[in-house]
Amino acid sequence: MLTFEEKLAIAESFPELQRKDVSLKRVNFHYEDSVFDKKVVIQHLHPNGNGFVFAGNIGKYETDEKGFINIRDYSESALRSIIKESIHSLSENSEAAKESAIIGDGEEQRWIGPDNQTLLLIYEDEWWNVYTGLNLEAAFGSYEEAEDYLVEEGFMRKL
Repeated sequence: MLTFEEKLAIAESFPELQRKDVSLKRVNFHYEDSVFDKKVVIQHLHPNGNGFVFAGNIGKYETDEKGFINIRDYSESALRSIIKESIHSLSENSEAAKESAIIGDGEEQRWIGPDNQTLLLIYEDEWWNVYTGLNLEAAFGSYEEAEDYLVEEGFMRKL
């Protein structure tokens, strides 16, 4: 297990993170350029070696309800890797940021089709729009029309 000082040195090696001292000698690190309201990358790094990294947008880690994972037993390389992934997941180039830009406040559904292709069905400005990544695939005046199209193309709604 890395010591608090070693974890602190790793966190401080990321120039894009801003250190914020909090209560009980714990330290947070924020990514101020985040495109989300979420800015905390490292939370409650504690002198006892405990701490958390935000992985809620990454998708390959089991997180708590707030999207954090415990880094108590992480090696140096694992810690550097998860911090890089966390920063990227909060940046404008991440898939989560791209989807968030498309979805906005719209109502959204995911549809899975052949070869595990995912399409987004989003209700926006009184239209049901189907997106492939950032590209608008089709637009429909009603949900039923959009649903018929997706089913005809071999897609199923992901629940």
